[in-house]
Amino acid sequence: MNKLKNEYLLEFGNHLRKIRVARSISQNQLGFETDLSREFINRIENGKVNISLTNLIAIAKALDIQLKQLTDF
Repeated sequence: MNKLKNEYLLEFGNHLRKIRVARSISQNQLGFETDLSREFINRIENGKVNISLTNLIAIAKALDIQLKQLTDF
């Protein structure tokens, strides 16, 4: 299960990065708008951390997208 979990985290991180870049938002900006550090955003995008639902919601709001768009990868 760990390998599958890691694949999901990497896939989600890549999806998040694509959305963020398409919206021309830097990791710093996203971190500021979500009250998360740039380093944490970087770790999410690199599949190094499994984030909470509250962080997912904050990221979706900061990117001005529905939560479903963020989790539909």
